[in-house]
Amino acid sequence: MTTHPPFELDVRPLLARGEEPFGAIMAAVDGLRRGQALRMLAPFRPAPLFNVMANRGFDCADRQRADGVWEVTFTPQGAGLADLGMAPGSAPGAGFWPDPVLELDLLGLEPPQPMVRILEEISLLPPGAVLFALLDREPMFLFPELAQRGHEWAGNYAGDGQTYRLMVRAGAQDD
Repeated sequence: MTTHPPFELDVRPLLARGEEPFGAIMAAVDGLRRGQALRMLAPFRPAPLFNVMANRGFDCADRQRADGVWEVTFTPQGAGLADLGMAPGSAPGAGFWPDPVLELDLLGLEPPQPMVRILEEISLLPPGAVLFALLDREPMFLFPELAQRGHEWAGNYAGDGQTYRLMVRAGAQDD
């Protein structure tokens, strides 16, 4: 299956001119290729749009970047995660993340060492950067910690069923 990169739509210029961006958003959605996501940039969290997009068959993942801009990815339901074999709870837009800038082999470490190491390393990465880690088990206690800190994750077991593969995308850091 070919995955198309998300179509990016920045609605900030429209809003700055006093224009309503809804028509441009719907035109962008209508122009998407099969399975393609829409990545939208906005000066605020466009929560009312989430239900509209859900009714059109899209999942939503949003985050506020360090520069204050909201980045929202609308991914067609049933695409991306299922095709990639990602575990439930994985970020819907994970299939469109950039390549990891850091890879950690945490095999053989006893808990909580893998969690501590991942939290330390992700805190050093710029927002949007991705970390990849190999673990002996699914890090269930790590997931709420990542969410609390504004990071996204996606993971699954390797084909051998023994190694857990985890990607973490750095969110905006709170200082």
